[in-house]
Amino acid sequence: MINRTNFIAAMAAASGTVTFAGGRQPKPQFNISLAQWSVRKLHRGEEPGAEKLSPLDFAVYAKNSCGISALEYVNSFYFGKEGNEAYFNELKKRADDQGVKSLLIMCDRCGRVGDPKEAARITTVEKHKPWMEAAAQLGCHSIRVNAGSSGSFEEQQKLVADGLIRLAEVAKPYGLNVIVENHGGLSSNGAWLAGVMNRVNLPTVGTLPDFGNFMINRKTGEEYDRYKGMEELMPFAKGVSAKSHAFDAEGNETTKDYYRIMNIVADSGYSGYIGVEWEGAAPGTTEGILLTKALIEKAIAAL
Repeated sequence: MINRTNFIAAMAAASGTVTFAGGRQPKPQFNISLAQWSVRKLHRGEEPGAEKLSPLDFAVYAKNSCGISALEYVNSFYFGKEGNEAYFNELKKRADDQGVKSLLIMCDRCGRVGDPKEAARITTVEKHKPWMEAAAQLGCHSIRVNAGSSGSFEEQQKLVADGLIRLAEVAKPYGLNVIVENHGGLSSNGAWLAGVMNRVNLPTVGTLPDFGNFMINRKTGEEYDRYKGMEELMPFAKGVSAKSHAFDAEGNETTKDYYRIMNIVADSGYSGYIGVEWEGAAPGTTEGILLTKALIEKAIAAL
């Protein structure tokens, strides 16, 4: 006898689609990118026994040392180069020469998006402009910003939403999205940041959910549930950051369940890039990146 479940499955198979529990289609398509923060020790010349890596050679390193063909830049490695069109043309050329795609620029130290003072929020927008120009020049789809603010839970939501709307308006002519990472403070509270996204309600404003950044207050140790947070932030995601700190002998990250998180990512309907962000002390940079990449690939294969 064919029951209702078997009938639906048979019809789905006949149409070429199968829907799993939770409404997920089979095997979402994911690619792997490399966050530049992963190579900070090489850029700073702090890796024992390794040559210092020029930020201009980020694409060469990603492709040839890590087998990764998509990049997430960090603006702090390019401070002093703002507005230098020739420099970013060279950065783009080196990426193009490697067949590597530029995805986004992570913007830090540009002011508080949700500063209580309107003049400061306007200044923050101005400080992001050079990085919007660089992102557009490189062919990125987004800039990543930080949702800094002060005040009550709801006051900060309102202030950050206002700042993001201002940023989105300026980013629009560049063809860029403005995305927010859970990156400390209330931004690491998934419910708070999801509430900000609902307040903004713009197609060009979204999130960059990070597997690891759910520490709200380092002094008190207050930490948000990472799995709950990922579920809350994924509906707005325009990128995903797979942060890693340490691995066991089997190649599993010791502080978080990549398999569980990748199921949350897949169940959200997201498809696109998963960014490697190695932040551990040991092993070295390249090995840490490759371990993270391998674990992401295993977690994707297990979906």
